[in-house]
Amino acid sequence: MSSHNVIEVQGVSTTLGGKSIHRDLDLSVARGEVIALIGGSGTGKSVLLREIIGLLRPQAGHIRLFGHSVWDSTPEQMNLLRRRFGVLFQDGALFSSLSVEDNVATPLFEHTELPHPLCRQLARLKLALAGLPADVSAKRPSELSGGMRKRVALARALVLDPELLFLDEPTSGLDPISARAFDKLIRLLADSLGLTVFLVTHDLDTLFSIIDRVIVLSNGRVLGSGSVAELKQIDDPWLNDYFAARAPNGETVHGN
Repeated sequence: MSSHNVIEVQGVSTTLGGKSIHRDLDLSVARGEVIALIGGSGTGKSVLLREIIGLLRPQAGHIRLFGHSVWDSTPEQMNLLRRRFGVLFQDGALFSSLSVEDNVATPLFEHTELPHPLCRQLARLKLALAGLPADVSAKRPSELSGGMRKRVALARALVLDPELLFLDEPTSGLDPISARAFDKLIRLLADSLGLTVFLVTHDLDTLFSIIDRVIVLSNGRVLGSGSVAELKQIDDPWLNDYFAARAPNGETVHGN
């Protein structure tokens, strides 16, 4: 594995419910890249993310994070790896019974021996980093807008100071203004904190605004990898339709 790669996927094959999802799939992500993973429905984008972070085991292949094999690691080794990356799941996965502050502090409670008051103080710092006002800390997730809940989930993903950030459809369910604000926040954090970001998305505006490189999944493998301009040169029906959804003036065309 290259010393510059923080993610390395080699020969991964996945079958779920008798259906082949990935077939001998290869990809890599270099340190400091902001990567978007796209593909049609059922191409296994979120499945691949779960395999990379050790939640779902593929039938074949090798996955390495920071040079360490995810599926050959002991539970103790995986716990150490998990401290080096943060994850924002599509629905945020916040605990409804906990305050926002305790939601964000939970990884610190679980993975460190820091005193709880200090954990909560660090949580408040991360909430501020995610662009949230101080009065949010004591609220429950149900009291917040969708965009604010996403930011809380982002603060929690950042609370252990990870080197690598995984985001599963981070702008899903957000209105266009909130979605673009969230994109800008991700790019700002990536640049200022030196993060590597692996982002599963279908949002065209995200690709055009903050992404360094796009990886396309199709028929179980990587169809293409490169800039949006490079991917537009690939003659593929799904990709053609996907990019055609963006109007000549740069705005995304939304269906009725």
